[in-house]
Amino acid sequence: MSTSGDRAISRRAVLSGAAAGLAGVGLAPTGVAHAGGSPLDQDALDAVASRLDAGLVALRRDIHRHPELAGQEERTAAVVARRLRAAGLTVTTGVGGHGVVGILRGAHRGRTVAYRADMDAVPPDEQFGGDGGGPAAHLCGHDIHTTVGVGVAEVLARLRHRLAGTVVFVFQPAEETLSGAAAMLDDGVFARTRPAEIHALHCGPWPVGEFLVMPGFGLPGLDRGTITLTGPDAPARAQRLAAEIGTLGTVTPPATPADLEQLVADVETPDGPLARFVFMGARVSEAQVQVSFRCWPEDRYVEIREDIGRLAHSAGEATVDFPTEPFPAMVCPEWESQALRRHLRQALGRDRVGTLHAAIPFNGEDFALFLDRMPGTFAFLGVRAPGAPMESAYPHFVDFTPDERAIGHGVRAMAGWLARRT
Repeated sequence: MSTSGDRAISRRAVLSGAAAGLAGVGLAPTGVAHAGGSPLDQDALDAVASRLDAGLVALRRDIHRHPELAGQEERTAAVVARRLRAAGLTVTTGVGGHGVVGILRGAHRGRTVAYRADMDAVPPDEQFGGDGGGPAAHLCGHDIHTTVGVGVAEVLARLRHRLAGTVVFVFQPAEETLSGAAAMLDDGVFARTRPAEIHALHCGPWPVGEFLVMPGFGLPGLDRGTITLTGPDAPARAQRLAAEIGTLGTVTPPATPADLEQLVADVETPDGPLARFVFMGARVSEAQVQVSFRCWPEDRYVEIREDIGRLAHSAGEATVDFPTEPFPAMVCPEWESQALRRHLRQALGRDRVGTLHAAIPFNGEDFALFLDRMPGTFAFLGVRAPGAPMESAYPHFVDFTPDERAIGHGVRAMAGWLARRT
């Protein structure tokens, strides 16, 4: 989960007024009997997964001990590729940088679906709660995401004689810089397999083993611009302008455990305080103001740019430059998210599946670019240990220490979901 990005790439032409999601695109019906064999059931998947739990925890710890920043995931990619090949998948490496793609073909005819996991670690300047001088670290849960992806592949591979269709496992680099998904797509990651849909999980600050879906919501995009002031007292006017632009923001990052608790409550509240928001940043460098902001809903980028321009020109001689379109928001299609919720409630129990009714203001996700290409789902996997403080399970905090039992929960849930979708 990225908190910032240097590459603004839009597949939807946000400023042109194109649709912000694919909620109207439906997934194929589920529960269809597989030609030539019986469909996989959750009990069979759970039985195989239980034999892999200890090894997957060891895999996560190995990845965790060797964090690699965006674009540097060479060792992680090699570990993933080795595990996938050992499971019998067809593996391609070096996709969009250090991306890895593993293809698992079932024994029976069916659909092709994809599953994505991100691999990179969090850089020091994106870590909250510390002094900012620490090393790269897996504080966003990508080590868990990668391990869950490997685990799902290994479970389904052991049951491929009962699996219909094909599952394409995408292990993506450079999510933290919002550049890895675009690079893999530019490299033709799906050119040969052409999956009908794509799915993903992300760690979140909910009790371990719980799952949260986000029909119609997701994570905001990102817009960046520069305002250059000229004429007398330009640096002083830039300071005043930055303060004025800051007032456009409606939310501020959580600073205390109580703030985190309130944030989690707010995103679970229908029509609550985060149904609409602007998260604004304005930084001064001499006579320039660097602007970076996120908003919800996505179409508000137009009006916010206009507000920034109005404030800039009221400050005197100024040039406003937004060089690219905003990086798109990740909007989870409603129909698909509801289908996932129904499946998980049936497989795991209603008490383990919740719903978010707002976007989290402070994070982005380049999984948005995959959802621009095809329908799919993105859900949160709870990693908060019983009795643990909220910051221990909130991504990017230096105290992030997820409960490793979440790995097994994620593997079982996603193996069942993908088997259902093929």
